[in-house]
Amino acid sequence: MRSDVRPAVTFSQFVVKLHSRCDFACPDCYVYALRDTGWSTQPRAMPYEVRELTARRIADHVRAHRPPRARVMLHGGEPLLAGERRVAHFAEALHGRWRDLDIPLELVVQTNGAQITPSWLDLFHRHGIRVGVSLDGTREAHDRRRRRRSGRGTYDDVLKALELLRAHPSLYAGLLCAVDLEADPVETYEALLKQQPPSLDLLLPLGTRQHPPPGLESGHTPYARWLATVFDRWFDAPVREVPVRMFDSLVDVLLGGSTGTELWGVGGSDVVVVQPDGAIEQNDILKAVHEGAAGTGFHLARHSLDEAAAHPGFAAERAGIGGLCATCRDCPLVHVCGGGLRAHRYRDANGYDNPSCYCADLKAFIAHVSERVNDSLLALVKECHNPVTGQGNPSTMGMPAGVEPLH
Repeated sequence: MRSDVRPAVTFSQFVVKLHSRCDFACPDCYVYALRDTGWSTQPRAMPYEVRELTARRIADHVRAHRPPRARVMLHGGEPLLAGERRVAHFAEALHGRWRDLDIPLELVVQTNGAQITPSWLDLFHRHGIRVGVSLDGTREAHDRRRRRRSGRGTYDDVLKALELLRAHPSLYAGLLCAVDLEADPVETYEALLKQQPPSLDLLLPLGTRQHPPPGLESGHTPYARWLATVFDRWFDAPVREVPVRMFDSLVDVLLGGSTGTELWGVGGSDVVVVQPDGAIEQNDILKAVHEGAAGTGFHLARHSLDEAAAHPGFAAERAGIGGLCATCRDCPLVHVCGGGLRAHRYRDANGYDNPSCYCADLKAFIAHVSERVNDSLLALVKECHNPVTGQGNPSTMGMPAGVEPLH
């Protein structure tokens, strides 16, 4: 790469696919059950030389660009299927490359939890690896969505892992839950709370304009209503029970702050994915779009991450408002929703030049949260006996342009 050519973006989040297969058979998995079959051509586990090269490429990129912090996520498939020896080797290789770096390193494994044993916890302690676990709420909801190939549910397996993690809170990173319209939202939230997570993250099902997620119908906003119900339960709790990334980051944006996530705002994602064979790919969620949508043609054996960052897909992810369709650019809420996740905008006819398939739900949920936050601010003002001054209607204090209170 010529020294006078600057990459389009830099990365601070690195997803490392240590294993390409999974011991669960979830019917709506974006890796195995949607529109990309690239996993089937990958080696089952990342080879030794690729693990070494991955650690070096990540450290070189961080050393060159010095982000405030770097997050390396061990992923799959199910990453723990790679085995303790491979996971330990990669962690050792990465820490070895990090010795002369003063950039904070967050090393996390995202797992379905079924493989976790006390020996795994010992390994995580030795190598500074924190653990995020996927759990979809109640037993009924989880076993409907996260099953073995035999059809057997996995709820009991995951709860055994969480029992171990609760005894080692320094390792417990949090829970990840997919929104399920068939599940009661409050029951889902409270089932997650029972596992005492240090944080929660809620994910909308991956869909596109071409292949929308289940439940979306013209004029209806089922996902907004589901999320609003959970938000109210969370927001109205007498004490702060748990950070919820989707909620916290939206409130931050509504109050004029920065999100720090790709969920809200216009920053986009700075994620890069390394496959078991060393291929460099875009954000994994693009596997919901079409065959090869996440591919770049770059490979660690031939390219640095700086070179890969020049791929137009990464640039499009970080293009901000200028990279959105005209409908989104003209929308007064664009600075809040950021147009939604890039995968959610895709349609075969015109690529990503569309509003999110969740557009109506995002608008409705933003309106709901704006109203709740605004009402709380007004109540605080009254409690402090601080009169609202200035022009305009104080009932819309704190709301972004274009958001109307819900009544």
